[in-house]
Amino acid sequence: MSETASSSGFDEVALDSDWDGLFIGGEWRRAEDRDRIDVTNPSTGDLITQVPAASRDDVDEAFAAAKEAQVDWENASIEQRASVVRGVAQLLEEYEDEIREILAAEGGSTKSKQDIEWGGSVTFGYDAAQYAYRADGRHAQSQIPGKENIVQRKPVGVVGVISPWNVPLKLSFRAVAPAIALGNSVVLKPAQETSISGGLLLAKLFEQAGLPDGVLNVVTGHGSVAGDQAASHPDCDVMAFTGSTGAGRMVGKNVVEHFGFPALELGGNNPHVVLEDADLDKAVDAGTFGSFWNQGQVCISINRHIVHESIYDEYAERLAERAKNLKVGNPVDDDDVVVGPIINESQRDEMMQYVEETVEAGGEVIAGGESDGLFVEPTVITNVTNDMSAACNEHFGPIVPVIPFSTDEEAVELANDTEYGLAGSVHSSDLGRARDVADQIDVGMMHVNDQTVNVEPHMPFGGMKDSGIGRYNGEYIIDELTEVKWTSVQREDRGYPF
Repeated sequence: MSETASSSGFDEVALDSDWDGLFIGGEWRRAEDRDRIDVTNPSTGDLITQVPAASRDDVDEAFAAAKEAQVDWENASIEQRASVVRGVAQLLEEYEDEIREILAAEGGSTKSKQDIEWGGSVTFGYDAAQYAYRADGRHAQSQIPGKENIVQRKPVGVVGVISPWNVPLKLSFRAVAPAIALGNSVVLKPAQETSISGGLLLAKLFEQAGLPDGVLNVVTGHGSVAGDQAASHPDCDVMAFTGSTGAGRMVGKNVVEHFGFPALELGGNNPHVVLEDADLDKAVDAGTFGSFWNQGQVCISINRHIVHESIYDEYAERLAERAKNLKVGNPVDDDDVVVGPIINESQRDEMMQYVEETVEAGGEVIAGGESDGLFVEPTVITNVTNDMSAACNEHFGPIVPVIPFSTDEEAVELANDTEYGLAGSVHSSDLGRARDVADQIDVGMMHVNDQTVNVEPHMPFGGMKDSGIGRYNGEYIIDELTEVKWTSVQREDRGYPF
């Protein structure tokens, strides 16, 4: 039996605020008889808070509230919709210190990761507010005399969002903000490890920004219960899911069963190709950041370094030296930490198994290779082939397998030899050559003389092959969160054949 909580207990934004509630229909519900999920600090193992494990009935109530609220929200003025999203961006700025503390404690975010996640969320919020004005239609000529054709964009209805733990605030907000700006309502299910920054925080911010009751609903819980129910719910018109390809397959199957649209941003095995004429300083700089930012726990991080054989040894040695000098530790205590903790034991164990299997297959660890608690040393492995565990799997950790190649054609073949197609990068002093190689690599996002961790709010974000369906950001997410309606108006009498 659920109990409606007093809003006064949920009106603060701070790490030690009250987070023990579901947000449904504009009310904070403690759901006293529900199981609780521990939210812990991965650096220390300390308990931060507990949040409710939503039941399937809770999810059903959230969708009912969202469906009821959506009609009025769609009919709200575009400025009201834009103003609410803009207000959240302003609150993100106002609560910067508090949000940084939450990101560091809950997700193990280093300062550089906080900079990008918090700062990127602010920028994205201001940009997404304008989507309310940008979802325009058009008039078109007709082949029938006296007819006017009108194409309109209308919100899809109720948008489900299942977000991941690795960049929780930004990856939740990039779906929630556009959906709300465009006149949809939302049911958000954050990852259980980051229930605060990926969900409950946004509920508080949108509530403070004046969002009407029921337009945003947040249900914390287990993926096998709350997530499955959200993806399977017949009132879910679009499901925006970010996570592993395996989980995405199940989510997508559940969504299309009731003819909802699956917007799936899934895994990656992203190549960093370094041609023999590359500027090594720049290639190593880019490779270091693209591999070790957020401990490599990013779908667009560099998973494989594919390096020409003539510069292979020097590149690997330089990268190893950089890796050895990166500071590892608890980002809550030290702003100079570059590599923080892995999110949980299962993730750590999986990536360390990939390292062990790669060494057994002939790979050589020249930096790192060990773990202490949830801290994994920045690791560089040489003598790697594309079929070794650390290379063929999305390791999702601070691990750098370095793979040699001899020709541009071989580099392209190696880069494409994966089921994924999310992001990639190519380094060369000859931009034309770099573009030639880049154009042959099958990814949704490619970066020349840079690295793979790039996001801009107006550029399409998404992948090919098993890396997902659809695109986020700008006009691309507007397409996915609206439906096109054609209306024709016959303004002159029309003759018919019978």
